[in-house]
Amino acid sequence: MPKGTKGANHGEVQIQKSPAEFFAENQAIAGFDNMGKSLYTSIRELIENSLDACESINVLPNIAVSIEELTKEEFNKLRGISQQNKDVELFRKRKETASKKADDKTPTRKKASQEGYFIVKVKDNGCGMRHEKIPDLLGRVLSGSKYGVRQTRGKFGLGAKMALIWSKKSSGVPIKVTSSHRPNGGEPPKHFSTCVLDIDITKNVPKIIEHKKNPNSIKLWAGTELEILIMGNWTTYKARIVQYLQQLAIITPYSQLELTYKNISEPKRNMSIRYDRRSEQMPAAAKEVKHHPSSVNNLVIQQLLERTKQKSISKFLETELSSVSLGVAKRIVAECGWDDNDIAPDELTDKDITKLVQVLQTVQMFKAPDGSCLSPLGEYNLNLGIRKVLEPDYVATARDRPCAYEGHPFIVEAAVSLGGKDVKEGITVVRFANRIPLLFEGGADVSTRVAQTKIKWSSYKMDHKRDKIGVFVSIVSTKIPYKGTGKEYIGDDITEISVSVKRTLQSCCQMLRTHLQKRNALRDRQERKGKLCKYIPDVSRSLFALLDSTRRRHLESSAEDSSPRKRQKTDGRKIGTMIDRLVRGDITEAIIKQNLEKSVDVQSFLDHEDLENKTRKNAGTPVYLRPLFDKSQDLQNAIQHPLFTFRCLTESIGERMQSK
Repeated sequence: MPKGTKGANHGEVQIQKSPAEFFAENQAIAGFDNMGKSLYTSIRELIENSLDACESINVLPNIAVSIEELTKEEFNKLRGISQQNKDVELFRKRKETASKKADDKTPTRKKASQEGYFIVKVKDNGCGMRHEKIPDLLGRVLSGSKYGVRQTRGKFGLGAKMALIWSKKSSGVPIKVTSSHRPNGGEPPKHFSTCVLDIDITKNVPKIIEHKKNPNSIKLWAGTELEILIMGNWTTYKARIVQYLQQLAIITPYSQLELTYKNISEPKRNMSIRYDRRSEQMPAAAKEVKHHPSSVNNLVIQQLLERTKQKSISKFLETELSSVSLGVAKRIVAECGWDDNDIAPDELTDKDITKLVQVLQTVQMFKAPDGSCLSPLGEYNLNLGIRKVLEPDYVATARDRPCAYEGHPFIVEAAVSLGGKDVKEGITVVRFANRIPLLFEGGADVSTRVAQTKIKWSSYKMDHKRDKIGVFVSIVSTKIPYKGTGKEYIGDDITEISVSVKRTLQSCCQMLRTHLQKRNALRDRQERKGKLCKYIPDVSRSLFALLDSTRRRHLESSAEDSSPRKRQKTDGRKIGTMIDRLVRGDITEAIIKQNLEKSVDVQSFLDHEDLENKTRKNAGTPVYLRPLFDKSQDLQNAIQHPLFTFRCLTESIGERMQSK
């Protein structure tokens, strides 16, 4: 029982709970809201631990996830539990409740899913765990190796432990761990460890059921395989799990991901998903750095003062904080009104610490935070990841310069894609934080707000309602400013992050605009071709009828007759040639149609920019159809065709009218 003391006045008992007990009672804080979310979160935490294990030794990740669903009867059989209802009345519904339901004729909605038990196995080829460290790494809440100022997927040492706690709460089955440790990524060791582990919730200590070493001679294997048996709901969160793997394949294209789902009672529901590795270029590992002066508070300074070995305040500031030179440190000490030779770090009082923190947070002479603590994915990998999964028509990627908020460095990478398979019309925002997909509460996220309200898509030749626009934003930082306890979205109240996201997305859109202009020009040419082809039959019929009527009038009239052709200085030789061709059948309606179609096909392949330049050069110059009776031989700029000639006039219409 937890230790407690009884209050003197009201008989209240003050109880002290362990971290494991606290999170077991408040599991929604860690993302275990319900059966379906608990299954999703357990899988997610184990996969991310596997990715960290591979990246820590610079090994390309191979991660295999196996999910096997059991019914209650199958679970009881597996556990050796026999349950028979001896007291039938105990499980019978009350009569009044049954009669009430019988009278109610309102149709009830059928349940969409059934809760069940799941055996989840996650296997990787990472660094593994040391034999003696396995119990503490998995059986002690808030115990981990990711504390410090650097970019990490997890911070609190909670994820895998919460999966163990959920396993204890929902099924009572301990976890099974098989691990082969290779800290430097070398050859697999000669032994691997197996451990069956439970957790003492009250004391927050691991409870070891089995822990031994086994020879690794038959199959030199390295990595970790972790197995848990938990309750969950596959039907309601299947789409989320599949979506998580899809987005994880985008943000980690250097990894191979495989998911296998098996249902013993309903084999038709079995499924498998595999994302092969697309890139072999892994991001550089993040390095641990010191606190930036503008990000510290009273507690951080107090902890640093307790651990420091320096004898003066100036040396303490120079060695324990980043971006602080010795000269600036001495000026800070003088600003606080202290003599650096008379006061030591261990002599500072709470008031002195508060005064020092206030000065550090207001000084403007510090350099920007060190960016080596960050490990962004890189534009190359981000582009490959998007093309691998979505296969879009166009992708543009950009990375903003390193920035900082409240002394915490961050980098924003973004991509904008057009088209792709299984992409709906409109704007689809995909969010990542420290290379982790964020699937929930996207409407309030800074990336969604910027994409939907602060980017003018029409300025970049994009229709945000009809085009299939994919927006991908990845934010990496030593401290992601999540909103809420679930760590599912980043608020838009931090101006530095919002501005950086907008700037990066605008860079992507500017790169896409050139491609979109070519795309729109091609689309316009196709539309023009379609319109021209639509009228070709009517134009062919009309032209042939006009030529045939000219032939008939020419045959009916005499050569000496005064006619418009004579007044227009008719070229009898050319008219005769045309009439002869009509008589011989060289010019028919079908031939005219065929030639027009060829002309339209040739015109559709003309370069749009050359066409625009030519149109711009001849802007304001009228174009007309030259008749056969025109004796002009100025055909230098004319466009010749067997049926017609286009010629640009060299003088204005007004001048021609005056000359006439």
